Amino acid sequence: MAKVNVLVGTRKGVFSLTSDQARDKWAIAGPFVGGLDVNHAVMDPRTGAIFATANDPWFGPTIRFSRDMGETWTDAKASPRFAGDPKPAPGDSTPWFFQESVIMERCWHIQPGRASEPNVMYCGVGPAALFRSDDNGDTWVENMALSAHPTRERWNPGAGGLILHSVVLDPKDKSRMWTAISAGGVFRTEDAGASWQAMNDNLRDPGAAFDPNLPLYPEAGQCVHQIAHAAGDNDRLYLQSHAGTYRSDDGGSHWTEITAGLPSDFGMSMAAHPHNPDTAYVVPLQGGELRCPPEFKLRVFRTSDAGATWQPMTAGLPQEQAFMGVYRDSLCTDTLPSAGLYMGTNTGQLWVSANDGDSWKLVTQNLPPICSVEAAVLD
Repeated sequence: MAKVNVLVGTRKGVFSLTSDQARDKWAIAGPFVGGLDVNHAVMDPRTGAIFATANDPWFGPTIRFSRDMGETWTDAKASPRFAGDPKPAPGDSTPWFFQESVIMERCWHIQPGRASEPNVMYCGVGPAALFRSDDNGDTWVENMALSAHPTRERWNPGAGGLILHSVVLDPKDKSRMWTAISAGGVFRTEDAGASWQAMNDNLRDPGAAFDPNLPLYPEAGQCVHQIAHAAGDNDRLYLQSHAGTYRSDDGGSHWTEITAGLPSDFGMSMAAHPHNPDTAYVVPLQGGELRCPPEFKLRVFRTSDAGATWQPMTAGLPQEQAFMGVYRDSLCTDTLPSAGLYMGTNTGQLWVSANDGDSWKLVTQNLPPICSVEAAVLD
């Protein structure tokens, strides 16, 4: 019988939770890589290996991986680094902030490649750049075409810095993928990263609300928070930004705002249903200044008609005095027939729904602040 594994990246390491298909009782293990700030942890579905973006306040950002379900961990031979970064000599324990020319701030998101491209991994970092590994995450190379994009001078740091946080692979075209940058916008490649095009048509720039001299719909510079590919071999994407929720039916060439029906236009997280391309989920927050749920009610909003309408999923979730937030990688689904949803909060709560979001159960409330949640079905 299949089991479900949930990896939770936190400010103090990685936790692993396992359950059967009922997703009612969970065994919790961890913390792994304890004490490190893990922005994202994910299982590679091709191999079962676990990868984590482990950020050390003393020695800088690293990629760590485990090939035995977290029992042992290995550092990448060469974690993502820019060309100007120092390469410490073996045994050098000098903290990174005492070294000269360190410019890599943080590893944010790690994405396994497709089944058709074994050994390929992608990593988004801050300051915003995309790295690729062709040896299962041991060594990494920066994608210079994106780093040198003509719009880069219009990218600006958001509250978390200038970061590349989303990497979405086209399920039917191995040469096409999308990245999202805060605050830079969405970028698409159709030639496996040799060139990139800004894909921000009709995405509002929140900066225009404060400076009337700024364009409302610029080519680049939008503060996109998360993108997700709809289920199936199609061109539909869902997007949550600093200024609205959107859908694209043409691979990001044009975006349609679908914020109507939500209690705010701000949120960090977006997830797509694993089987139904018309269904997606968001967790609205009040805004950039107070990143708590509107009315202090923790609600996951679900659309079943591609954003035409939204329904709040509240059963089991706190509907008063909910002062937590949900980070961009902290909402996800599994692939079971009755889709499971998983939501982590920055106050250490992990919520699980085994019925497409209709009702929720609190699995644990004692974790460190949760940065990411990823679910995998294990045969």
